[in-house]
Amino acid sequence: MSDTPNLARLSAALPFWMSLGLIPLVWIGAVLGSWWVLLPIAATWYLFSALDAALGLNLENEDPQTEERHLFWYKLVTQIWVPLQFLSLFGLIWYVTQAGHLNGWEKFGVFFGVGVMTGTVGINYSHELMHQKNDFERGLGDLLLSMVLYSHFRSEHLLVHHRYVGTPRDPVTARYNEGFHKFYPRVLRESLVSAFEAEKAMLQRKDLPWHHSSNPFWKYWFLQGVMIVLAFVVGGGLGVVLFLIQAGVAIWQLELVNYVEHYGLTRKHLGDGKYEHVQPRHSWNAAHKASNWLLINLQRHSDHHYKPDRRFPLLQNYTEADAPQLPYGYPVMTMAAMVPPLWRWVMNPRVRRWRKMYYPDITDWSAYNKAAHPLPR
Repeated sequence: MSDTPNLARLSAALPFWMSLGLIPLVWIGAVLGSWWVLLPIAATWYLFSALDAALGLNLENEDPQTEERHLFWYKLVTQIWVPLQFLSLFGLIWYVTQAGHLNGWEKFGVFFGVGVMTGTVGINYSHELMHQKNDFERGLGDLLLSMVLYSHFRSEHLLVHHRYVGTPRDPVTARYNEGFHKFYPRVLRESLVSAFEAEKAMLQRKDLPWHHSSNPFWKYWFLQGVMIVLAFVVGGGLGVVLFLIQAGVAIWQLELVNYVEHYGLTRKHLGDGKYEHVQPRHSWNAAHKASNWLLINLQRHSDHHYKPDRRFPLLQNYTEADAPQLPYGYPVMTMAAMVPPLWRWVMNPRVRRWRKMYYPDITDWSAYNKAAHPLPR
């Protein structure tokens, strides 16, 4: 009888292990070549979109007071992903650079798929890991981010995004009417600067210079350098090129999701540079069952910003009374984001309804649509 609770917890956690299926899909594409290289793309964007349509929404919530010891199977999948991604990434660099049966476009296609994997799952898991308080999990998160050359995301996310979300000070909050193709180069530039400035400001408060050894950017640069050198050792110059392709795709995947998560949503300015506290209404919520399995409940983003310390299985779902709802899961919404007229047609009316619902007293929204500006020194 004592095994029954453990089996129940394992059963509940298993759907979130579906992400591991992307690893054999990438390898199948590398071994078979041709159109098989599209398998990871077909699975993440189209299969999970179809599964969302078939399986519907999951509106149930786990008890947020669940003890840590009962979350073993949920935690394990994020932790074992790190060595699995590492072995797959560098194993594929070795294999593809030696594969005579793959032409140039097929090699590109394989590593486009690798980037979909390292972006959709790897960066997402690093996001879960970086929010934990223990050094082991945070270290695993740093390893994942170094594999896609986006290590500064940890500093930007924890020190800037969560603090300034929904304000002009947050580079990652997409402005109303800001298309993704304008958002993307802006956020690449501004998020790196804001992350560095945030770490520099923390050191200044301790009377330390930016180049002090405790600045995590030294760790970021070291780990990223190790990954590039390893790609060269394993696959030569072509190995580095393939590594850079997957990193670029992964970063693009991350910023597509960032674009969707807060588009057009703003916190009320209270005067004197202060804003209201972050509430569930300041992030788009999506309760679609299958894509939340793939993304370990990332789409319950409203609760994540409201309670950032909650592990992913305990994130709560909100109804439209408390948080704005996306019409589809992230796979569909990120595809729509790549077509700005379609995106505006779908999302702008929802943003306007959100404004009327939560802030009927604000009649001039122009100040809330400004591009991000640098953080004060």
